[in-house]
Amino acid sequence: MNALPGFVSAEIGGAPLVADTNRSRTRPLALIAATTGVVTTAAMIATPLVAKGGSARRVLSSVVVVGLAATTKANAARRWGLRRTGVAAVAIAVTTAAVERVGTGTGLPFGRYEYAGALRPQVGGVPAIVPLAWFAMAVPAREAAHAALGERSGPTTRVLVGAAALTAWDLFLDPQMVGEGYWRWARIGAYRGIPLTNFVGWFVTSVGVMLILERTLPVAPATLGSGTAVAASAPDGALVGEYALMAVMETVGFARYFRDPLVAAVGGAAMLPIAGAALVRTVRRRP
Repeated sequence: MNALPGFVSAEIGGAPLVADTNRSRTRPLALIAATTGVVTTAAMIATPLVAKGGSARRVLSSVVVVGLAATTKANAARRWGLRRTGVAAVAIAVTTAAVERVGTGTGLPFGRYEYAGALRPQVGGVPAIVPLAWFAMAVPAREAAHAALGERSGPTTRVLVGAAALTAWDLFLDPQMVGEGYWRWARIGAYRGIPLTNFVGWFVTSVGVMLILERTLPVAPATLGSGTAVAASAPDGALVGEYALMAVMETVGFARYFRDPLVAAVGGAAMLPIAGAALVRTVRRRP
C-alpha cells in the first residue's frame, strides 16, 4: 500500500521497521498469500456442503484456520518483514494458548468450558489450531480498525476498536464450533448456548492481543532514509481485505448454508460495519 519506491523505514523502540516495496522480495509473499487465501476460501465454502460431525468437517476446519493463519502471516510479512511477523505470531500464540489453558481450568475469563477431543493435536488440553486462529484474525482486525478509524486512529483507539473487531468475529466462530461439538459450555448461555461472559472474556483477551501487535507490528510514521517524515503508514489493504472477506463469507454462510439467520444477523451487524468503513477509507487513501 506504500506509494514510495524502494524501502521506507522507521525506528520503533530502537529497532528498524522496514516496509519493503521491492517487487522481487514481496512477489513471493504475495503469491503465497493469494494461494493460501484461495485454499482457505475453498475450504470455507466446502465446509457446510459435507456431512456434519464427520471427519471431513474436522479436516476442513483445520484447513481454514491454518490457511487463514498462513495468509495473514504472508500479508503481514510483506509489510513488516518475516522476523517481526514471526515474533508477533509466536507472542500471540503463546499468550492465547496460556489464556485458553487457564480458561479451561478455572473458567476465567470466558466462563466454564472444555474442549472435546475432536480437534487434534492438542497441547495442554488446548487444540493447536486455537492459538493460530487468534493470530490469523488479530492482524486483519487491527488493520481494519486502523483503516476504519481514519484520522482518529491512535494507539488507544486502535487497541479498543481492534479488540471489538476481533470479538465480533467470535459471534460467528463460537456458534459454529459449539454446533460442531468442538467445545462445550458447562452452562447453556443466552446466545446459541454460549454465555455472554465468553464475549467479555474475548474482548479482554483481544485487548491484550492488540497491545502485543502495537509493539511487534506497530503502526508508525513512515520516514525517508534521510529521516524526513512523510506520513503515517496507511492500513495494509490486503489485511483489510481479509477481514472484509471473512465478514461477508461468515454472514452469507450462516444466512444461506448453515441456515441460522440469528447468527448471520448478529455477527453481520458486528463485523460488516467495521469492514465496510475500513474498505471505504482504504480505497480513498490509495494514490
